[in-house]
Amino acid sequence: MYEVRFHGRGGQGAVMAAQALAEAAVIEGRHAQAFPYFGAERRGAPVMAFARIDDRKISIKSQVYEPDLLVVLDGSLLDIEPVARGLKPGGKAVINTRKLPTEIDLGVEVECATVPATSIAMEFLKAPIVNTAILGAVVRVCDLVSMESMQQAIANRFGEKFGEVAARSNAAAAAAAHAQAVIGRCKGKRPLAQKNEWLPGWRDIPIGTTLDERVVEGVAVGPGGARQNLTGSWRVQTPRYDKEKCVRCLRCWFSCPEGCIKREEDDYVRWDLNYCKGCGICAQVCPVKAIDMIKGGSR
Repeated sequence: MYEVRFHGRGGQGAVMAAQALAEAAVIEGRHAQAFPYFGAERRGAPVMAFARIDDRKISIKSQVYEPDLLVVLDGSLLDIEPVARGLKPGGKAVINTRKLPTEIDLGVEVECATVPATSIAMEFLKAPIVNTAILGAVVRVCDLVSMESMQQAIANRFGEKFGEVAARSNAAAAAAAHAQAVIGRCKGKRPLAQKNEWLPGWRDIPIGTTLDERVVEGVAVGPGGARQNLTGSWRVQTPRYDKEKCVRCLRCWFSCPEGCIKREEDDYVRWDLNYCKGCGICAQVCPVKAIDMIKGGSR
């Protein structure tokens, strides 16, 4: 799985950049997801967006904490946020700046592409919206998707929202950035501020999901507590359990966020499909692949 984290400011288009990258991957027949992270912020405030690309179905729903690729849409963020925190040692970075890669200090030495995305955006779009320009540099620095797929994704996404002229202009901005990006290695001298983050494995998940449901003043409280709603109807994929492979480690039972996996007396398990939403976490944590996810919400 390849994970990408975008850092930008409100109004620069970080969210649409993540979406366009994911769409380009889908065009090439791969699985992808993209989603934002921001609060009730004003234009210009720091924001993040994330994308994941894989050849298999993606079940992870968390933010990207350890990206393979870091994309910075505004070079000024380097001085106010530890944007490179978690970037893998063998990762890559793309930064909107006029500086050369050797002039950039991310706090970790990695392959880096710099591109004057703001100037390119002003030339082609007449506005400092740098998302499509930065995507051209992304294609240049890594082989995630082809330039043809990226331009098609840009044309699809921006054409649908803003019209054919905007689609052509944004695709042209990406092509210009692809040509103008400079690739080198950045410096890794500055100390990266450490932030306390909880990145749990299956052993670290609170035991609350394995507790019995209780009724407090007429309200069901506990895992999957909204028992009046058959949330299993949301499911578009269903866990398939191979009891012969199961080693009864109970990771699935322990990790189910809805508490809909039931532990039997012999430590084999069963699913209450009335409440299983098909998130796939059980299949992800199973060490022997005794669980896989099949399409459909059938019982």
